[in-house]
Amino acid sequence: MVETLLRAEGPRGEVALRRRTTDDGGTHLELVVDGVFAMDDTDTTTECALATEALSRLPGADLQVLVGGLGLGWTAATALAEPRVGTVEVVELHEPLVRWAEQGRLPALPPGAPRLRVRTGDVADVLGEHDGWWDAVLLDVDNGPGFLVHRSNDALYRPAGLAGAVAALRPSGVLAIWSSSPAPRLRQALAGLPTTTDAEELLLPVARDGHEFTYAVVLARRSATG
Repeated sequence: MVETLLRAEGPRGEVALRRRTTDDGGTHLELVVDGVFAMDDTDTTTECALATEALSRLPGADLQVLVGGLGLGWTAATALAEPRVGTVEVVELHEPLVRWAEQGRLPALPPGAPRLRVRTGDVADVLGEHDGWWDAVLLDVDNGPGFLVHRSNDALYRPAGLAGAVAALRPSGVLAIWSSSPAPRLRQALAGLPTTTDAEELLLPVARDGHEFTYAVVLARRSATG
């Protein structure tokens, strides 16, 4: 059974939060964006890994983290749980989802969390605002480059878009991108940039509804001199 908890129209289409009840009586929260399934909380390990894998590759404290795509809040919450993180800024395309987060409708992300800022906007625009500003940029704006929620996001995964994301990092900062399927071409594109080092793809198995899936987190480091 599926129950729609919240639904709102915005300039970028409809956003809906739904509760799904399974045959065994369990419940899961789902996010649907413009008619496209975006994510649920059946298994959030890979959304959390987007943050933990990037942050584990960074030394120091007072780390500045940019999250592109709010989702159900798991990536941002995981980043906030790391005491070495100074601030987390989340940029979400859909204003209703930002509003629901502020109202406490996303269980992973309590409203008013210290060190957190959530705002409406296009992360591509924010990436262009400051060069060399972020220690980590975590992108989960689609289901990966092969399964776009918004066609306009395609530019993020092209060489110019990836170069812009890397340029927003401080030297030796880390870019991490979530994908609902293996993305070797994305890793290759990042490895081919003159400003990156250590491009890698982590394949993460997930079991859902009796099926096995392989998600991925693709990471690259901005060179110390680039």
